[in-house]
Amino acid sequence: MTLKPISFAQNLFRNYYTREYSSDNSPSMIERREFGFALFEGWMLRHKSFKHNDELKDFLQNSVPSDAYYSCAYYEDPTADMDRKGWLGADLVFDIDADHIPTPCDKLHDKWVCGVCGLTGKGLTPSNCPACGAEKFEVNTWPCEVCLDSAKTETIKLLDALTQDFGLSENDVHVFFSGHRGYHVHVESEATRTVDAISRKEIVDYVTGLGLAVSFYGLGGKSFRETPSSQVSPSSELGWSRRLTLGMQNFILNAREEDLMEIGLKKKKAEKLLSNRNMILENWLKRGTWGAVKGIGFETWRKIAEYSAKIQSARIDTVVTTDIHRLIRLTSTLHGKTGLKKVEFSVSVIDDFDPFKSAIAFKSGAITVFVTDAPEFRLGDEIFGPYRKKSVELPTAAAMLLICKGRAKEIE
Repeated sequence: MTLKPISFAQNLFRNYYTREYSSDNSPSMIERREFGFALFEGWMLRHKSFKHNDELKDFLQNSVPSDAYYSCAYYEDPTADMDRKGWLGADLVFDIDADHIPTPCDKLHDKWVCGVCGLTGKGLTPSNCPACGAEKFEVNTWPCEVCLDSAKTETIKLLDALTQDFGLSENDVHVFFSGHRGYHVHVESEATRTVDAISRKEIVDYVTGLGLAVSFYGLGGKSFRETPSSQVSPSSELGWSRRLTLGMQNFILNAREEDLMEIGLKKKKAEKLLSNRNMILENWLKRGTWGAVKGIGFETWRKIAEYSAKIQSARIDTVVTTDIHRLIRLTSTLHGKTGLKKVEFSVSVIDDFDPFKSAIAFKSGAITVFVTDAPEFRLGDEIFGPYRKKSVELPTAAAMLLICKGRAKEIE
């Protein structure tokens, strides 16, 4: 058995850019953007510029990158060195990635290896190696349905903040599946284009709830008598008043005893709250106040409010949003770690969006591969795996996913 080199994946990528890729999805104001490309040969090409969409398509067909990016920024001269480009503004971009979201499945399919001492582990990659303190790791993650559902939940919370709290039009907000383990949100609006990095940090702090104090929402002091109001603003209010209220309401409605104990409530108090939850919610709907059940006091509501605020905040990659020169993956191009496409979809259909159907690039043919190790996974309507040290014939898209993730090689 002879194994083919990585050029096999590169050839399939070339076929895609020649036959399937449409330049209609190229970014706006293309001549003002910087483009960057990760090549299969192992190096990065930066400071590229294109005058029109067809020129970009020709480059993709001829160079066949493993990953293609463009700047959120607009420049006077995109090909110049960074300090001489002449920054004109930038789209407001957000990256929601499962890599930053703890999930119950990450210990099953995500692995890391310390690049210094070789220590291995599963789950979220630590910031420092527990053995030697190093910060360099080799990481092998997997785009499972649980991970992507978690990322979608965070994306929905972000979209709610952008449209409801910031008043952005859905026409200015563009949502994408990244092609790997998350979602991108781009805001293209004159209102945000020239916002500087400091102001973008303020936006990040808002959507992530950083520094949020529940004392501003009627839960300050040490008792209901000491706080200005025992009420939390009703859902007709905007901003974090609405978000916090709905978060508390949903938490009380769906909480289990173990959930309440996990946020610091004693068992008896948790039982009492659950047995009175209908009365609590009814009282809130009528009067807008939480302090309605004897024995469930101010401290309990403060804990619930703080936990609800944490749940209502959106987990995003904060560095991406504050970077006014950031390169972001190019729409409709292939992700080098999966062979899936970055695809745009309407904000209104996010609940039903299925990345494992909509992002498939290779829809015909089959390939026999030798799989070293792969969990069970779905593409389209088919379930594959698990596989371990096994030769198997797979549809091209499934085989490419395993090859790009470094878990399989094509058999010659």
